[in-house]
Amino acid sequence: MADKRDYYEVLGVAKDAGEADIKKAYKKLAVQLHPDKNPGDATAEERFKEASEAFEVLKDPQKRQVYDRFGHSGLSSGGYHPGFRSVEDIFGSFGDIFGDIFGGGFGGARRRDGPMRGADLRVGTRLSLKDAAFGTQKEVKLQFPAPCEACKGSGAEGGAFDTCPTCKGQGQVGIQRGAFFMSSTCPACRGQGRTAKTLCGKCRGSGDVDIERTVKVNIPAGIDDGQSLRLTGQGQPGRMGGPSGNLFVTVQIEPDERFQRDGNDLVHELHVPFTKCCLGGEVDVPTLDDKPAKLTIEPGTQAGSILTVPGHGVSRLDGRGRGDLHCQIQIEVPTELSAKAKALLGELQASLDEK
Repeated sequence: MADKRDYYEVLGVAKDAGEADIKKAYKKLAVQLHPDKNPGDATAEERFKEASEAFEVLKDPQKRQVYDRFGHSGLSSGGYHPGFRSVEDIFGSFGDIFGDIFGGGFGGARRRDGPMRGADLRVGTRLSLKDAAFGTQKEVKLQFPAPCEACKGSGAEGGAFDTCPTCKGQGQVGIQRGAFFMSSTCPACRGQGRTAKTLCGKCRGSGDVDIERTVKVNIPAGIDDGQSLRLTGQGQPGRMGGPSGNLFVTVQIEPDERFQRDGNDLVHELHVPFTKCCLGGEVDVPTLDDKPAKLTIEPGTQAGSILTVPGHGVSRLDGRGRGDLHCQIQIEVPTELSAKAKALLGELQASLDEK
């Protein structure tokens, strides 16, 4: 309990704040931290859950009274454990709040018996450095649960329901223990407040069936390792006419034995014969275009020197040209020499010693 922040601090309200101020503060945080505004942001999602937990307690006079007197430990000792296992639980509990904020759109009021936005899906794909530099099209395979067409995701044959006898349609069950109160999602109806008259034969009452789908993804030229692409509406289908979620494709670029990437530039370790470094000349340099580029070696070029081939790097994401190819010179020294070569090198050494 010691690692939990004070609920008033979480919502940014005073300890004597009224119900309207608490609700207003939560609405403000909900807009900032809503998952649809922060896709893939785990920190924002945790803060969203934290703010919702604080609001869950402080909006209820009885729970707030217990918290004010005994803190987090008082809630726990009374058998009440605030918090939410998932974002969907939050939407189910505070559907009216999100309906007020977003008017039923923006993934907002996800009522259990109304339209619900589909979940976002995430998948990774591997690219060669060349494909990342020039762009390509990839196919990604998806497997996910989707609403059963036979029952339209309700889980009930013909969409026929009875009021849940356990929670009497409330979706929550609670136990009063003196000054303490504990509530939780009804286990019989999973918070829906109703149960199927007859379970759907196709999905066996789950409301979902597993489907597989292949999506073509256009990879833009210049994408970098770890970046993600968002494909709007290509995620899990929504329920009850709700919109589909989004698909996020994260790119992983495979290592290339010839080049190291540095932003939009490439770095290549170029091995040059020591005679060429001494006398100068032209050498061929490998490129991502699969067509060697010519590079001039000036006489006296030293090991470790950096020579640049302009415009042979990675395409820029904004389409404004390409980066450069930087060649780091490594001098090649032969390991086996003929007698004649040794004699010539000996003459060269003697000439250098004289100088």
